[in-house]
Amino acid sequence: MALSGIQIYKFLPKTNCKECGFPTCLAFAMKLAQQAVELTVCPYVSEEAQGALAAAARPPIRLITIGGDGHKIEVGNETVLFRHEKTFFHQPGLVIRVKDTDSLDDVSKLVAAAAGYSVERVGMNLKIDGFAIQNASGDAASFAKCVDAVKSKADLPLVLMSNDPSAMKAALEKVGSQKPLIYAATKDNARQMAELATQYKCPLAVYEPSGLGELASVVEQITQAGVEDIVLDPGARAFAESLNTLTQIRRLAVRQKFEPLGYPVITFPGEGATSLEEETLLAGQQVAKYAGVVVLDHFAPATVYPLLTLRLNIYTDPQKPIQMTAGIYPISDPKAGSPLMVTTNFSLTYFSIAGEVEASGWPGWLLVCDTEGLSVLTSWAAGKFDAEKIAKTVKQFNVESNLNHHKLIIPGGVAVLRGELEEELPDWQIMVGPREAVGIGGYLKTMWQN
Repeated sequence: MALSGIQIYKFLPKTNCKECGFPTCLAFAMKLAQQAVELTVCPYVSEEAQGALAAAARPPIRLITIGGDGHKIEVGNETVLFRHEKTFFHQPGLVIRVKDTDSLDDVSKLVAAAAGYSVERVGMNLKIDGFAIQNASGDAASFAKCVDAVKSKADLPLVLMSNDPSAMKAALEKVGSQKPLIYAATKDNARQMAELATQYKCPLAVYEPSGLGELASVVEQITQAGVEDIVLDPGARAFAESLNTLTQIRRLAVRQKFEPLGYPVITFPGEGATSLEEETLLAGQQVAKYAGVVVLDHFAPATVYPLLTLRLNIYTDPQKPIQMTAGIYPISDPKAGSPLMVTTNFSLTYFSIAGEVEASGWPGWLLVCDTEGLSVLTSWAAGKFDAEKIAKTVKQFNVESNLNHHKLIIPGGVAVLRGELEEELPDWQIMVGPREAVGIGGYLKTMWQN
């Protein structure tokens, strides 16, 4: 039976030591009640409290960490079926698969290219999270050499793929300290793989395509062997099968609290697709519903970038838009006579305008108002981007110290603010800019004179 935060608080030490990462024991108890954190985060909880709170405090989907030392993939700890109910916490890891039947030179080139890929979006660097290495040859020595080749080119989390415990052990001797995901335990090798996971303290994937009941049975066998960190592979590969199975697992874990399936899921979209395009579409479906690790068979910036962007959008807290810090930002080394534009602190708005100003060839100053992460029209409608707010921001950041003029360009979508802003800033000339960011270059060429 679920306990409230106050009921959980009664079992905690009440020292407010902050070692759990929360300011008070009560705040920690509230997170436990929401199943957004694990009880083990508290270093001083008593054995009695652990026994009383174990069931109530366990998140419906266990948090699993792959890798370490600053390079890690954290998946799980999710508490809802739909993002709008609350939020999703840990975005799925996107990893690229290589095989030990490929030449080491080809493997090294692919890993170097994928590991070096980075694209900036709304102020964030989006990257591939790691690599999956498959023992396609069936040879332990070839597997170990391939693992070495990947390790030498990228310090990123790994998924080691082999059904042969001896080959897996050879690979773990190379990278076991990096806590890779061991893939996979089956009903035929469960005992040996569980022993390796325990010995090297690594998470273990469980593969069972016969059905969720059979998968749960193998998971229970693994947990009885002492392995706690588990990732599920139900064997679902095609579009409809994957959607149905992953949704069912999520429902059983979140709504029914069915612990044997309360773990993240690993998917292989390339195995359910007939082309690169289909693999990308299926991977997108699995990012949305409800993969924890997505193993891609191909690396191409044209297909990886949409997946990284989709993942960012889905795993952004809907109640906390990505936002910039309020202030004045120089673009392309502006001078005192360069134009001054004002906008909101919604990141997508900022980077759209900044990109267009930079592309126009006009250096400029961009004044960002704190609108709690709302876009121009939304914040204006909400009363968070008005003449008073803009004037206050101009004064707060002493904008005049950067300029030899008193001209301010406001977005065309809020042209109605011009009169009010002239009253708030009587010494300034208020100019109405274009409605869309793409029009900034033409507008400055035509209208700006200093």
